[in-house]
Amino acid sequence: QPQLVESGGGLVQPGGSLRLSCAASGFKMDYYAIGWFRQAPGKEREGVSCISNSGGSSRYADSVTGRFTISRDNAKNTVYLQMNNLSPEDTAIYICAAGPLCVLDTYPYWGRGTQVTVAS
Repeated sequence: QPQLVESGGGLVQPGGSLRLSCAASGFKMDYYAIGWFRQAPGKEREGVSCISNSGGSSRYADSVTGRFTISRDNAKNTVYLQMNNLSPEDTAIYICAAGPLCVLDTYPYWGRGTQVTVAS
């Protein structure tokens, strides 16, 4: 059974950093693009970033460009999201998902998410 598990969330002060991990099991992650999404209370789910299956291309939401970096280690079946200069507006549940291509914006497999809270 394909499974994605996120980790690395927590409480951080404004201006701080976190690195999220998305670990895959039950399927070969290197066949899939991986997207990161976030869901804040009372808001719609937002696409944050996506990386191609090879790691050769990536995309970011305008709200995180220059602060977040997505990367992957296919040997470890893991994708990372480095988040720097965090602000309270980044507070949300962060969820990773696997799909065929970033441009298709279709993701058959989803994790359950990890909470990120930015507060002083």
